[in-house]
Amino acid sequence: MTRAIMIMGTGSDVGKSLIVSGLARAFANRGLRVQPFKPQNMSNNAAVTADGGEIGRAQALQARAARVPPSVHMNPILLKPETTTGAQVIVQGKRQSSMTAREYFRSRMNYMEACLESFHKVSGLADLVLVEGAGSPGEINLRDGDLANMGFAEAADLPAILIGDIHRGGVIASIAGTFDILPQSDRNRLKGFLINKFHGDPELFSEGLDFLENRTGTPCVGIVPHFAAARNLPAEDAVALEDILTTSEIGIRISVLRLPRIANFDDLDPLRLEPGVTLTFVQPGEPIPADSRLVIIPGSKSTVSDLVALRNEGWDIDLLAHVRRGGLVLGLCGGYQMLGKFVSDPLGLEGKPGRVPGLGLLNVETTLVSDKTLTRIAGIHVPSGAVVEGYEIHLGTTSGPDCTRPFALLGGRQDGAISASGQVMGSYLHGCFSSDDFRSKFLISLGVQASELRFEETIERVLDQLAEHLEANLDLDLILSLAREL
Repeated sequence: MTRAIMIMGTGSDVGKSLIVSGLARAFANRGLRVQPFKPQNMSNNAAVTADGGEIGRAQALQARAARVPPSVHMNPILLKPETTTGAQVIVQGKRQSSMTAREYFRSRMNYMEACLESFHKVSGLADLVLVEGAGSPGEINLRDGDLANMGFAEAADLPAILIGDIHRGGVIASIAGTFDILPQSDRNRLKGFLINKFHGDPELFSEGLDFLENRTGTPCVGIVPHFAAARNLPAEDAVALEDILTTSEIGIRISVLRLPRIANFDDLDPLRLEPGVTLTFVQPGEPIPADSRLVIIPGSKSTVSDLVALRNEGWDIDLLAHVRRGGLVLGLCGGYQMLGKFVSDPLGLEGKPGRVPGLGLLNVETTLVSDKTLTRIAGIHVPSGAVVEGYEIHLGTTSGPDCTRPFALLGGRQDGAISASGQVMGSYLHGCFSSDDFRSKFLISLGVQASELRFEETIERVLDQLAEHLEANLDLDLILSLAREL
């Protein structure tokens, strides 16, 4: 027997992804086969699946929590913003097109068939499907043609639980208001609610809880205290970077440029947890700190436009001064492309066709191509000889004299480039810092004493702690009883 329930929120960043991850591990610990699902996601933080596609990073984490391999069918529609009004549309793991927001809005119901097909595929592998909504079902102006919340819930005939975030304030109004503004047919799908990120004594909220249960006619499935260890898990999107400026003031400083279209920034999570590293996200309007030992140019969804933005911030000048002082630079994926002499876009994949100058810190050139590279791979970091694992997800090929000094050997081929001085490095390998052996040797080369951090073990430990946290504070039996039999 397969059951399914949808987890919605009163708004973005109220903890939907985290709650689904914790529920996935908690129910998996009970012996259930759990599959996560999110019909439509918008994020430039993507993961490569075992079946050679890409999904939102949050769904990959939820799959891990459920102890199942990530699949393209867990997130059939992924929108990856390229501009303020347009995005790349990924359908069941593969790039289909780029659209403006209006174009996608007009045609989005065309993707419901793919959403339902994927939902039925994951349902066939599960005892319980945990479906995550996006944003809020209260955006009634988006209800017609909706794929992300009540539109999908209606199409798949799913019940839902609503999450409210008390930390940001106004949780009573946000939960009651969401129930009140929904049409009756949608309101009937909300079978309960939960309060997330609670601080203090829950007894002080008893009056508010009674009000909400009476007003909505549904039960509270639990009050979840703030879970501080969540900061150790990969974030869903770049909103999280607004709260992570500098991790500490101990050890060497590694600075990361906060590009407008930053992608796959969870590459840096292992460095953020290293006790000998101060990881600083350099925000627009700020100079690169002069005491940086290493500057990382991270992945980008729009290499050309982010290169323009980098120059507009004056970071190109800061990087030249940094290198002159003997500092190191590492470019990952789009950041690697920016380090070269030129970036060519003959097909106009990122805008108008053309060729733009890069930063010139590596003697390489990049050509953007329509075929996207999507692969999970392992190899050897050439300078240290350390084993390294990760994934590639990019549009482009890079070549030039500095490629004769590769960053890594992956599956028998060369990856990346290193300058003749050894100060500037580039690689297409995302996720490399999750490899403990590589990260340790890389940091030792920067003058950092090796730590005992075991990153993957840390993620597993936090997921187990999160499951225990939800077991203690939510009525999981009630949640399971509210799920519909498919």
